[in-house]
Amino acid sequence: MHVVNLFEFLRRFAYPAIAFGMSVLLVFQTLPNASAASMETAPLKAVSAVVLPKVETLSKGSFVAAAVRTVGASVVRIDTERTVTRQRSTDPMMEDPLFRQFFGGDYYSQIPREERMRGQGSGFIVDQTGVILTNAHVVDKADRVTVTLKDGRVFDGTVKGADEVTDLAVVKIDGKALPVATLGNSDNIQVGDWAIAVGNPLGLDNTVTLGIVSTLKRSSAQVGIPNKRLDFIQTDAAINPGNSGGPLLNEQGEVIGINTAIRADAMGIGFAIPINKAKEIETRLAKGERITHPYLGVQMTTLTPELAKQNNTDPNSAFLVPEVKGVVVVRVLPNTPAEKAGLRRGDVVIDIDGQAIATAEQLQQLVEISQIGQTLKLQVQRGNLSKQLSVKTAELDNAA
Repeated sequence: MHVVNLFEFLRRFAYPAIAFGMSVLLVFQTLPNASAASMETAPLKAVSAVVLPKVETLSKGSFVAAAVRTVGASVVRIDTERTVTRQRSTDPMMEDPLFRQFFGGDYYSQIPREERMRGQGSGFIVDQTGVILTNAHVVDKADRVTVTLKDGRVFDGTVKGADEVTDLAVVKIDGKALPVATLGNSDNIQVGDWAIAVGNPLGLDNTVTLGIVSTLKRSSAQVGIPNKRLDFIQTDAAINPGNSGGPLLNEQGEVIGINTAIRADAMGIGFAIPINKAKEIETRLAKGERITHPYLGVQMTTLTPELAKQNNTDPNSAFLVPEVKGVVVVRVLPNTPAEKAGLRRGDVVIDIDGQAIATAEQLQQLVEISQIGQTLKLQVQRGNLSKQLSVKTAELDNAA
């Protein structure tokens, strides 16, 4: 077999092959009886040169592109209009005594003035006939709802149902064989999973942003909206005004959440309602059913022995609390089940119906899954005394 110089072989054969996109595997064999020292200068014997198939190093698209292709056509823009009536503010001309006398005193300033207010948000189709999920605040008090699909088609929308407490709403348009988003399982997601937000932020239609799931079960109280009853998915995918109601996707293109809230005082923090929460009430909202929520009527916060001790040693503290683990009542609202049952500010709830209570979120969840009119037995620590109170839940007014 002819022996070639390694560098000459590479120059004549291997380099041109690489330049044309082929992979070249060279196998060399040293001359027989070659010593270690002589190997530095001894020519190498080329045994074979195997040309391998070309390997594609770049895919045709990322997983984000694939996910968006899966769901993109089902994401819609929702435009709303509503009429707001205001009392007309005092006109500078009415300061003229002659003008006021001509128009009869304050008559002009008392004429109501109507204003048209416009809003915009996002949503996504969950049924081929035109059932759309979005946020309740996107369509709140809307006189007219217009839905625009990605392909440019425009439909008049009807709000079939809305629940302010969970910030969920269903809008219906008349359509056939419309593109539908695939709903995932929000119970299966983990912190660190990919999160893809799709929507129409700031009037910029069909916008996609990428991030991760930052944390799970972030309570509405922690987010700063205590009037809601939700445990949010927190993400660093950019969510801006107009994203509300749009889907949050996993890497397979399945909807795992509904983008709903941003914090004006933070960067890179957004929140989404878990899709499983929407699944629980979507059918009822589509039928126009009213979603009811039980409540007790207290403002509360989580208490630990350490926090209690810190509070009790603070000379500016409003009240003393038992140094135990539970949920401390900060305020009892008037004319509520809690007031009627005798709950007081400073009481610490440590048990409900035999279940130990450690956090305010846990207490709220137990109340939420109870029935309206159900009597709950609360074990309360009041100073050095332990008391049991029976509280009969009532229906929370959605409009409150």
